[in-house]
Amino acid sequence: MYFENTNLENLTADQELIVSIMKKHGLECDGGWDYERMTFDKRFDTREGRYYLRVFAYAISGDVGAHDAILTLMKPALGKYYYPHGVEYGEDEVFPAHIVKKCEEILKKVKLELDQFSIEPTNKNNFEPVNAR
Repeated sequence: MYFENTNLENLTADQELIVSIMKKHGLECDGGWDYERMTFDKRFDTREGRYYLRVFAYAISGDVGAHDAILTLMKPALGKYYYPHGVEYGEDEVFPAHIVKKCEEILKKVKLELDQFSIEPTNKNNFEPVNAR
């Protein structure tokens, strides 16, 4: 399930700022990165199963591994984890209302904090991910 109307999509900021704000709100990037992308996760373990709130980001300049990237955020998603296959985001998935509500609250807080730094959405026509072909 992708979250619409969060106003996070296309926000651009320094990697360290985004990492700091995400971590403050429980979204970690433990191994969910390569030199061009990062994935911030918050895990929810409930009776209904394991779910992940995910915020994806890609580098428009710099190097994620060197901690000097400028990142653009993508549309946040909620997925259900299935062992051993991984996380599914599909329309056929059923997401508990209490988890969806909690995710929306977290995303709203992240957006409010990013707004304090006057971060503007990027114009996708002017930027491409690093090494895009």
